[in-house]
Amino acid sequence: MELQGKRIALGVTGGVAAYKAAELVRLLLKQGATVQVAMTDAATHFVTPVTFQALSGQPVFTDQWDARIGNNMAHIDLSREADALLVAPASADFLAKVAHGLADDLLSTLVLARDCPLLVAPAMNRQMWENPATRRNVATLRADGVAVLGPGCGDQACGETGLGRMLEPEEIVAELIAHFQPKPLKGRRLLLTAGPTFEAIDPVRGITNLSTGKMGYAIARAAHEAGAEVTLVSGPVALPCPYGVTRIDVTSALQMRDAVLAQTAGSDVFVAVAAVADYRPAAPAEQKIKKDGGTPPAIELTLNPDILAEVAALPHPPLCVGFAAESQKLDEYAEKKRRAKKIPLIVGNLIQNGFGGDDNTLVLFDDDGRHPLPPASKIDLARRLVAHIATLLEKN
Repeated sequence: MELQGKRIALGVTGGVAAYKAAELVRLLLKQGATVQVAMTDAATHFVTPVTFQALSGQPVFTDQWDARIGNNMAHIDLSREADALLVAPASADFLAKVAHGLADDLLSTLVLARDCPLLVAPAMNRQMWENPATRRNVATLRADGVAVLGPGCGDQACGETGLGRMLEPEEIVAELIAHFQPKPLKGRRLLLTAGPTFEAIDPVRGITNLSTGKMGYAIARAAHEAGAEVTLVSGPVALPCPYGVTRIDVTSALQMRDAVLAQTAGSDVFVAVAAVADYRPAAPAEQKIKKDGGTPPAIELTLNPDILAEVAALPHPPLCVGFAAESQKLDEYAEKKRRAKKIPLIVGNLIQNGFGGDDNTLVLFDDDGRHPLPPASKIDLARRLVAHIATLLEKN
């Protein structure tokens, strides 16, 4: 539970997206947070306070004169008890109020009197979002240090399509978790590969491996949480792209190489997590190979490019990080690979300890020696790795 012990004040404003806030409360609780809901009068026309009270297990506040607070100052007490104030959905009207410091109801007064960070998830019609007044208000909020989450793009309740819909509850929770993470990679650009490659034998068959991409996707998420601009070049996997990460989908090693080299310029870090096939068929068949008397076809293989070594050999390479998944002699093979590719850091693991699973055990190898990381979930290990990468960047 990644929000264990965190106290979240959730503001709900008027808009059809208020129904998503109910699911948001459920997901926040699932991550270990305590949730205190405050609603505008308009919000109660879409979802009742009873719904949020039942979900959160806490009384819901709608009136700044609520006598349940001993001093009648809910706008003071609610923020003092919170680690963050999240407004989702945040209507165009509410964003305008906050940008101009208006405080005419409980929630807007709570925002003005808060003693904690403010995050807002806008939700409105696409033309309202694109209106110059809204754009000015959002720019003001960002300049004031307010975190603006989204909005997303897609179908809207009005029947139109475009920017303005509230992020999905899962995306908002991911951004809230990221908010509480340190930002050692702020302002940095990180490029990484993940997943397997698939090398075609014919239109329906190919050479691949059992990589799930979980470790690479965890690192992409951790790097985004740490403040980096992240580009993920991914082989074929069954994983959703982490929110805030730009994903480029590829299939083969040659496609992965081309995508990486196109993105290398301007990158501060390159992390090669993908399990790239060492070989590919030299001449893939254009049509499906048929069984002919049961005689197996002869398949000539050719060597795939070494993407990591190629990037590391550039005149001005990013800080390069490799991965070594071994079945034995981890220290020997990982360090040998690091020195052969001339990279500052390689991450080693034994495939029997985490290949395809949600947990892993890693050992980091760099110029200062061997740094074992204890068994943990892949996201926890990814955050530790990202912190180590940030330390190497500072040294360089």
